[in-house]
Amino acid sequence: MQENSETLNSRAIELATDGAYPEAVACLKRALSIDRDNYLLWFNLGVIYRNSGDLEFAKQALKKAASINGEDADIFETLGLICYSLQEYDDAYGYYIAALEITQDNATIWNNLGVLLFARGEYADACEAFEEAITIFPHYYDALYNLRDTYTELGNTKGAAICNEQLKTLGQHKGKL
Repeated sequence: MQENSETLNSRAIELATDGAYPEAVACLKRALSIDRDNYLLWFNLGVIYRNSGDLEFAKQALKKAASINGEDADIFETLGLICYSLQEYDDAYGYYIAALEITQDNATIWNNLGVLLFARGEYADACEAFEEAITIFPHYYDALYNLRDTYTELGNTKGAAICNEQLKTLGQHKGKL
């Protein structure tokens, strides 16, 4: 049976799921030798590098994926997360904005942008990002938690108290259908 990029990609995902990152990387590199312009292979390579803790290689692979397909918000969101982890906040901001230009209705991207803005001390902008995340997904526990902390930083005690009540309600329903 001859190897192809699709079977190698599937095998790499299986290996990565089992924590066999070097073997997963090797599979994806073989797949890329067959199908060099497959952005999904580059994306998966970036995710596997990220999961193995190699953020610089992850960033390189994801940038290659973005150069092939500039319309996949997941690539830019993942690049944002990696740059945030590397404390490259300006780059992270640019990637989150690029992701939001592709899809405005992704609560996770809005929350991640809010976390970045909060870390930079831009509390008013962080507040707007968290509020947008909750507007999209009202039961988003992490965004609500982050909004509460942002309200506290801004001195909005009433807003923080409302968030606390909502967090309690959501906490009571965690794990229930």
